[in-house]
Amino acid sequence: MTASSDAPAVETHGLVKRFGANVAVDGIDLTIPRGGIYGVLGPNGAGKTTAIRMLATLLRPDGGQAYVLGHDVATEPATIREKISLTGQFASMDEDLTGMENLILFARLQGFSAKGARSRGLELLEAFGLTDAAKRQVKKYSGGMRRRLDIASSLLVTPQLLFLDEPTTGIDPRSRIQVWDIIRTVVDAGTTVLLTTQYLEEADELADRLAVIDHGRVIAEGTPAQLKSQIGAGALSIRVADGEDRERAAQIVAASLGVEVTREADPTALSARLEADTAVSRALAGLEEAGIGVESFSLGQPSLDEVFLALTGRPQETTEENQR
Repeated sequence: MTASSDAPAVETHGLVKRFGANVAVDGIDLTIPRGGIYGVLGPNGAGKTTAIRMLATLLRPDGGQAYVLGHDVATEPATIREKISLTGQFASMDEDLTGMENLILFARLQGFSAKGARSRGLELLEAFGLTDAAKRQVKKYSGGMRRRLDIASSLLVTPQLLFLDEPTTGIDPRSRIQVWDIIRTVVDAGTTVLLTTQYLEEADELADRLAVIDHGRVIAEGTPAQLKSQIGAGALSIRVADGEDRERAAQIVAASLGVEVTREADPTALSARLEADTAVSRALAGLEEAGIGVESFSLGQPSLDEVFLALTGRPQETTEENQR
């Protein structure tokens, strides 16, 4: 591949990484365009972090090929490192230094003058809402503040590609939303973001496209809407007024829609996955004709949780952590 502005942000062919007998990444093929946010979704141990470490030139692949911004990770790691930044799962800050001191230290290591390092540090502290904490030791920061400072340090020099490896793990919901806003701002400034996460909500909220990885392999790829469409156009939930009518209601809904109906733990509740052209009104009309009272019903799009369950055959949170 020839490096150029037209080259994808990331391109891999059969990428493999082994740790002894454990195959952490097992033949990943990906093409990630420049611009926007590309999400890599999967449970702990799926191989996400290992893949990121190879793309960021921290690990050498054991097989396959990988290109970042048109450069080969095996033969051009120094060139790649000049164009990317990586924020790992754990903050890389020196906890005994202040926020400003950390940024100055990293800036000086990247070639800034003393004056330039301080100026850039002040800019980033203001942009990330950390000005009031500039002189506070990092060990006194909250988890969300540490993550913001960690991402800020990755942007001292604006990268063409920013790897964010589970950036919101272990922080509270309010801080998570703040980090999401920061990620969107980074993309608006022209940086491509490759985001790994085990949070289905995060992938749905941020990613323009995403790959689902399980046991070191890509098991699905597309936009969140495309992945959801693989298991149907939506989900119908019905709660009947009288629990004794539930079984009869289930039979009517199944016959009206031609789909399988699930009896929920609530003795009055039913649910069903719907195909694109399903007419929900037929089922509701059938219940009314049968004299079955409906307390409530809702029609919604499938969640990414349901997508993961459909793709892997198990809920995400029960996946064994057997890979790096």
